[in-house]
Parts: sequence; structure tokens; C-alpha cells
Amino acid sequence: MSEAGTTDRKPSAAQAAGREGSVQNRIAELKVSGHLMTLDTGLFCVFQAPGSAAANDRSGLPGVRISLPPGPAGRPEAVSISTFRDDGWMDGGDAAALIRIAEGPAQVLVTVYQSPTAAPETAPRLQVMRLGAETQAVVVPAGQTAPNAVAPEDADVVVHVQRTGDVPSRIGEWAGTRGSRQWIEGFSLAPREGVKATDVEYQAVLGRGWLSPWIEGGKFCGSRGMALPLLGLKVRLKGNAAKTHECSCSATFVDGSSVGPVPAGETCESESLAALEAFQVVIRRQGGEPAPRGARRQAADKPATTKPAARPAARRSR
Repeated sequence: MSEAGTTDRKPSAAQAAGREGSVQNRIAELKVSGHLMTLDTGLFCVFQAPGSAAANDRSGLPGVRISLPPGPAGRPEAVSISTFRDDGWMDGGDAAALIRIAEGPAQVLVTVYQSPTAAPETAPRLQVMRLGAETQAVVVPAGQTAPNAVAPEDADVVVHVQRTGDVPSRIGEWAGTRGSRQWIEGFSLAPREGVKATDVEYQAVLGRGWLSPWIEGGKFCGSRGMALPLLGLKVRLKGNAAKTHECSCSATFVDGSSVGPVPAGETCESESLAALEAFQVVIRRQGGEPAPRGARRQAADKPATTKPAARPAARRSR
């Protein structure tokens, strides 16, 4: 073999060192810390406390992940974890994770990631809120079925109903079953007519004064299989759709009360903060026919479908 051929196949020590240095320059050592959090039986929401450092737009750091710990402490049969982002990250702002402990105490692993130059005091500060203390399980009447069933391929609304699973529906129709006393645990909205799914965003009411992050249309908001009822919702339009269309929301709750329609951007929840049973989102072009008006609130002993007595129209600020 020629000397030239040998040289081509065996780089010099300087070249090898240069290549190794180039590879090392592409690897950044992050600041990572892990914490084991012990929780009792119940439902919990973990979120970053107000004033925590905002995530960098480019790197997404600092960020937090909550997962099952390795070994015997990780009990998948007893712990369920659900995040509002599909990739599992909590990156500051209004990000949160829901944790259900079926049989406690049990542990979850909280891992915090920071950039290499981040100061220790900039690490996210987490708070834990217990949920569901005000909500009691209810007896479901036998034989309750959802009227006017919609084929999944025709649905632009999907609700996950207690002990039932995903139920498809349409914008403008009732999602969930009024009077069923079965709560809704999560939902998604993806309009197909008038506005695009990306023109809609929504939040779920998780507790008194506590809302989920804003979720973009087409994405799921809430949880599945965690027995965590939603207590209301908030829907609004954005972009050009907010200039050409308007939306409203009505809802019924497991205590028999009902609310709505409320305009876009306002919270649709009951005064008692009862679990959400069914809701109706109406989207129409501005200046079009108004959405059907329902009772603002009904007493718990009245059926949700009872027509309210006539009353003067509510005054609106101009």
C-alpha cells in the first residue's frame, strides 16, 4: 500500500484531537437536579409558582419533568401522571401536571433542567395543589345514553366522560349528556366550518380560581382515566377569526345547575363549582343570528332542560 494511501486512512494525532474537540463542543452539560416527592392518596396539580424564571424561547430552559421513579418506589398501578403538553414538559408560565394517587403514599420523581450558566436561585419553584376535595361521586341513573350520537369521523368536539370514555359531538350541539350526572374529565374542540381549529383556544376549570393552560384547538384539555372532573371551561377565538366571528358557551353541572350562554373569554362555571356535566359551544359570524339563549342558572332541584321564566334582557356594557 502506498504511503499516500496509508496517510488517507490514518489521520494525524492533531486531526483526531480536532475532531474530538469538535464533537465535545456540540455537547452541553446541563444543570440537572432530581427530587422525590411523596404524595398521599388523592388528586394533585403541580405547577410553577408565580415569579419563577420564564423559559428561554430558544432553549426552553429551565424546564421540569415529572415521572415515576425507578425501582420499587415507582408504582405504575397506583400513580397516574398527565401533563398539558404532549411531550411531558413543564416549561414555566401556565404549564402544569396532574397527578392521581390511587393508593398512597406514593412517590413521583421531579427533575429540573437548567442551562449551564444558570444561577441556582433561578431554578423553578414548584407548588402542589390538592384537587377534587369539593367534588363527591354521584350515582349515575341506569340506562343513560347520549342522544343524537355522532360518528367519530364527523365530530369536531370530543369529551371524555366519567366511566364512559370519549364521546364525539359537534360545535353548536351539546357535548356530554344533560341530566346524566356524569362528569366530563377532558375535551377537545376542532371546528371544521367557519373558523379553523387553530383559531380556537380553551381552558378547563380545575379548582376555585385555578385554570389549566390555554390549549390550542384540536388538542386535548384535561385528563383521561384519572377520575378528575372538570369544573367548567373558557373558550375564545384568536387571530382573524376573532375579528370576523364570535363564540359563546353554555354548560350544565352534576348538581342540576346550568350557566350560559357566556361570551368568549369568560369562565363558564357554576356558583357552587360543581363538576361539569355537558356544554355547548356556539360559533357564529359577527352580526349573524344569536345563539339560543338558555337559563343563566337553574336551581339544583330543576331539570337542566326546564325553560326559565321570561325575564328582562341583561344589560350589557357598551
